[in-house]
Amino acid sequence: MSVKDEIRSGPDAPAAEQRQADAPGFVGRRHEIAQVRRILAQTRLLTLTGVGGVGKTRLARRVSELLPRKYREGVRLVELATIDEEDLVAPAVAAALGIHDRTPDLVAQLIEHLADKQLLLVLDNCEHLLGACARLVQQLLHGTSRLQILATSRQSLGVYGERVLPVPSLPTPQPGDGTRDIVRRDAVRLFTERAATIRPGFHVDTANARAVARLARRLDGIPLAIELAAVRLRTTSVEDLVNELDERLETALPAGEAGPGTLARHQTLRATMEWSFGLCSPGERRLWERLSMFAGGVDVETAEAVCPGQGLACEDVLDLMTGLVDKSILGGAEPHGLGGRHRMLETIRAYGREQLPPADAEALRERFIDHYRRLVERVRVDRLEPDQIDRLRMLKPDLPNVRVALDLCLGRPGDAPAGLEIASELWSTWLVTGALSEGRYWLKRGLALVPGPSVARAMGLWADGLLAHYQGDAAAAGARECLALARQLRDEKALAFAAQLSGVAALCEGDVEGGLTFLEEARTRHWARGDVGAVAVTLYLAALFAAMMRPDRAAGYGEELVTLCERRNATLFRAYALYAVGMARWEQGDWRQTEARMREVAAFWRGTEDRWGLTQCLEALAWTAGVRGRYERAARLLGAAHLLWEAVASSPTRLRYQARSHQECAERARRELGAQAFTAAFRDGTRLGLARAIAYALEDP
Repeated sequence: MSVKDEIRSGPDAPAAEQRQADAPGFVGRRHEIAQVRRILAQTRLLTLTGVGGVGKTRLARRVSELLPRKYREGVRLVELATIDEEDLVAPAVAAALGIHDRTPDLVAQLIEHLADKQLLLVLDNCEHLLGACARLVQQLLHGTSRLQILATSRQSLGVYGERVLPVPSLPTPQPGDGTRDIVRRDAVRLFTERAATIRPGFHVDTANARAVARLARRLDGIPLAIELAAVRLRTTSVEDLVNELDERLETALPAGEAGPGTLARHQTLRATMEWSFGLCSPGERRLWERLSMFAGGVDVETAEAVCPGQGLACEDVLDLMTGLVDKSILGGAEPHGLGGRHRMLETIRAYGREQLPPADAEALRERFIDHYRRLVERVRVDRLEPDQIDRLRMLKPDLPNVRVALDLCLGRPGDAPAGLEIASELWSTWLVTGALSEGRYWLKRGLALVPGPSVARAMGLWADGLLAHYQGDAAAAGARECLALARQLRDEKALAFAAQLSGVAALCEGDVEGGLTFLEEARTRHWARGDVGAVAVTLYLAALFAAMMRPDRAAGYGEELVTLCERRNATLFRAYALYAVGMARWEQGDWRQTEARMREVAAFWRGTEDRWGLTQCLEALAWTAGVRGRYERAARLLGAAHLLWEAVASSPTRLRYQARSHQECAERARRELGAQAFTAAFRDGTRLGLARAIAYALEDP
């Protein structure tokens, strides 16, 4: 199978499997790895610095693979290259830690979660977010006792106590080295390994050793430059490659202009990038420029939808992508759905963005925004459809590109309404993935730019108000403005959602009848508009928030929602409906129904990795164990839930519908078991971990 076939079909194809099997490994860096390990034994913050392409990220990732056993809670990698907004640094860290940000103060939530954990946090590519990274790192280190941070950046963070390790280029052969010594140098080893993937059987011998040594020195041992140069062996010899490179670098770097150290390496990489750009065909150069827009990578179908125009035909995109993969400008296909996803290294992507002509950039901008606006609308998770989970999985890899589209929209006042609409339509994605702070960040940016009366503003207020409630913020003020604006506009969609938000706000303030009246109005309006997904959300909110105060009505709402979901085979919504029914049955005193519902939902949420839902299920199953007199089991489940509550930086005592039952369960189990036995069982539960805790909860009681 050709590379083009691989690009079209993705990495499930046999050729792709061979390509992955032959993928080169990590080369050299033994000294640097030893330095990192030694410094991390002495400090809590180490920053790897160096020019782009020198291998900071690869070194950090290699260290991450070697060190997990030293850290009780392991190593977590946070990739920041795809994030351009300072306010999204903390949400990115939370996502890497598996934390659902449920409070407005996400930094405080992170500190609480990491307070006494022995964990290595790797922050990769900090240079474009230097201020935000420095502030967050300082806060995390100050608020925790055992956390260590390994950062990569083109410059230091400037935080007190930081140790900086400049990452050098790979060692290159010295003048006068013999073939044996040349072969051992890491820069030559890397070139040889990459060259062998281009020209099978390639090796360094007495015939080509001098040329390879000269090439490695000419490229200053910069890994990315070496890899780009190795690609040329497909069409030229090593000797011709060196001569070609000499000519290019002498033209790009006149004598005396390439300073020592970092500047020289930066100019060498720049010249190599320009050389590689020049070796591309006009079409490949044009596509390189346009693919640089995709922070999260791209599949062929998306590239064909967004990139054509201004001299680039749709039917040529596949062949041009093949050429860019051949030249190592574009990465090989990574698993994604039925096809493959291709990424650019950040240094290569940044160069491509620089080359994009303003006229092409403007047209590309419009196509890019339009594509992701339609994608977000098409894969909305809150629709009552059988493929809800597939929609979520489909959207997740594209979230970095959606962020680019949002930033493009909110960067111009004229496009701000479109950006606000995209952020509002993503409300359920922000909620299910636990990215509430990020969702509210985009919504607040949009609301600030769309101050006048419009449906876009009304829906933005609704989405922000709903997420605010889940974070513990008062939703009343936003609900009042949303309702007033909807009435002013006399728009049926805005009126329906405003009534829904008003119902949630009223219930949270203790106004049961007023809140349920609003929610009934919302349900009626949504049905009249044919928006079944919005009806389902309204029923869920009514069932959950009315459970303590009107359990009979809450159970009715929940059962109605279960039936609706089953008719439409909406498995994701059905799980939430069953959870709401279980809570209502608990308040009615029917612990058997509660236990049955929670076990069913926990089994489902285990497959979707919904930590927030699993936490609440474990909590409720502890209550039912206590009611049955299984006090040791109840204590152990409370302990397992406690660990998860910490992970989401919350607790059952903060949730009105959890607090009373949690306290009663814990007090009764402690009284029946005795303090010592209760504590022992509770601690056993905290040691189970998520997978074992869920397995234990699902065992036959």
